[in-house]
Amino acid sequence: MNEEKMVSSYDKIADIANAYRKLGKKIVLTQGSFDMLHIGHGRYLTTAKTYGDVLFVGIDSDEKIRHRKGPDRPVVPEEERLEMVTYISAVDHAIVKELGQPKWELIKRIKPDVLIATKETYTSIQIKQLEKICGKVIVLEPMATTSTSAKLRLVQMGMAKKISKTLSTRIIATMEDVIEELKAL
Repeated sequence: MNEEKMVSSYDKIADIANAYRKLGKKIVLTQGSFDMLHIGHGRYLTTAKTYGDVLFVGIDSDEKIRHRKGPDRPVVPEEERLEMVTYISAVDHAIVKELGQPKWELIKRIKPDVLIATKETYTSIQIKQLEKICGKVIVLEPMATTSTSAKLRLVQMGMAKKISKTLSTRIIATMEDVIEELKAL
């Protein structure tokens, strides 16, 4: 377990960021769900690190994800998602972001030199507001052909097709049995 990379409070992560800042390190922050970690996540985090010396990652809590994506998400619990991202060598520190936190609280605490986001994360107006808090906002293109949500939909559709086929076969067989019994009357 990479406990030295996992940070438990916003106060502590702010202190860590300030210590790096005093050493002249360029601080990068990115945030996300990182549910069902896949190649796109690895590429994204590795690319994010190239914009600075130290990469901080905010992981959305289970509650925050359920609020945004529905009751069936996340698939992987926050403790596991937090630990998983710490195994990616580009990640220096990670913290869970809770649902009730004030808007952009982690960004305000870390005050990154560079904030990395995906296209869907912020509007152009929000990016301008964020640039007042951090030095620069970099928007990255998707780094995988299929998102976690899309992969889950494919699995669900495949399961639905299998269930539908099984039920159809059983319904037809039952109807044929009923017809045969009715003919016998």
